[in-house]
Amino acid sequence: KEQGLWRDHACDPLFTRVVDFDLGSVEPSVAGPGRPQDRVPLSMVKQRWLQGFKDLYGRQPGERFSNASAMDTEGGELFPPDTKIGDDDADTVGREFSLDDGAVVIAAITSCTNTSNPSVMIAAGLVAEAAVLRGLTVKPWVKTSMAPGSRVVSDYLEQSGLADDLNALGFNIVGYGCTTCIGNSGPLPENTARAIEAKGVVAVSVLSGNRNFEGRIQSQVRANYLMSPPLVVAYAIAGTIDIDLVTEPLGIDYAGVPVYLRDLWPTQDAIKSLRDRSVLQEMYVSNYSDVFKGTRQWAEVATSEGGLYQWDERSTYICRPPFLDDVAEEPSIPAPVKGARCLCFFGDSITTDHISPAGSIGASRPAGRYLQSLGVSEGEFNSFGSRRGNHEVMKRGTFDNIRIRNMLAPGMEAGMTTWFAADGRVREVMPIYDAAMRYMAGQVPLVVLAGKDYGMGSSRDWAAKGTLLLGVRAVIACSFERIHRSNLVGMGVLPLEFADAESPRSLGLKGDELFEIPFDRMITPR
Repeated sequence: KEQGLWRDHACDPLFTRVVDFDLGSVEPSVAGPGRPQDRVPLSMVKQRWLQGFKDLYGRQPGERFSNASAMDTEGGELFPPDTKIGDDDADTVGREFSLDDGAVVIAAITSCTNTSNPSVMIAAGLVAEAAVLRGLTVKPWVKTSMAPGSRVVSDYLEQSGLADDLNALGFNIVGYGCTTCIGNSGPLPENTARAIEAKGVVAVSVLSGNRNFEGRIQSQVRANYLMSPPLVVAYAIAGTIDIDLVTEPLGIDYAGVPVYLRDLWPTQDAIKSLRDRSVLQEMYVSNYSDVFKGTRQWAEVATSEGGLYQWDERSTYICRPPFLDDVAEEPSIPAPVKGARCLCFFGDSITTDHISPAGSIGASRPAGRYLQSLGVSEGEFNSFGSRRGNHEVMKRGTFDNIRIRNMLAPGMEAGMTTWFAADGRVREVMPIYDAAMRYMAGQVPLVVLAGKDYGMGSSRDWAAKGTLLLGVRAVIACSFERIHRSNLVGMGVLPLEFADAESPRSLGLKGDELFEIPFDRMITPR
């Protein structure tokens, strides 16, 4: 109020600009398959999926998986495209299915953001109710879940009578908080996972989350689409992204009649009426009146006394980080960078998820091997997101996203690079972490080369912390996302931009060069 920002209905607000907007032009949309800004109108999802498939995945949809080089490297056997996988899960006993490109294998109503909107949650329940009444079910290869950000959601879904219909389609509540949207989706059913690997299927997730960057949602899922909760239900029933939900039926009902999305979609009046009857003030009061007390399990967690945290050397979750060990009271002129090697050479749109993954930890990857060396079993790895208090785990996970593509390891994914010996003639392909440690042992400073929009996505401070811990002195890119650029500065890593109209490609850089960055004065961001 003191700042004059309190809304007063007696005064007409003053706007610097008025925008005319045709509400009739608004249409349902989704975003995918790899960035939140890649909006696709619902009516064009199938068309865009088919048009962009080859550019994204290197073959036409439905073509036999023939990545012979990868199979030679990893072992395994190529299966014909009509391989059928029997599903032995308890709820699908005896059901056999064939998995094809575009198959939706994860459908998750998730995100603290979208599940906090009662209207879209009730809309999802009404779509489920209409589907159940028509005898529709979710396809057997779809792993469904619901994870609201608040327990109030389960209360009003129960109050409205919609919880049973969502449960009938498999959208049971699996937890409250971060799940699929941050990569905590868990493993796929064994037979689904085997089908994806055997046939090289480009599998899809649909979720009501906020971000869908490569490798974020689930390691075996290549394409991820963001959408509203009711559309998540619809695509789970259809079982594929290769469908036009505006013109094609998503299923057949009890009577053999095709069912379209428009047949299931609720009216605004129906949503509002049910919301007004079901979302009650006392639900919020009862759920949040004792919010700071926590559960019995929380209260029973053993903690140390005192104002300072007592480091436990046995902990694999919280370790004393090295960031402040060599920090002086006053900043000084950075030491010149001489004879630096390129650790990674990336293209455009490298996200903070690429740089510092949040999801599962692979047993064969550097972070997984480290945890196993401490006696942590694979089943107890948890996720990178839960291990952010352990810098040893996090630095091993830096640049270890399963979908990251480094031009120093062409044709490969999953955090690989080429290490160069001092003479530049001897070189070896290895995990990025292993190469960084080998350079560090030889006191060789490092740089990262990248294209446009480096560091886009989540404002993940570990993307800068991990970069520092690998010995990277500078990231040289065409452009940076603002927050990640600030985080790099905060960690003492130089974010350097190419001059306008210049890029690694225009300068003919290959990544095998030696780099020098002189400093003769204090530098400041501009």
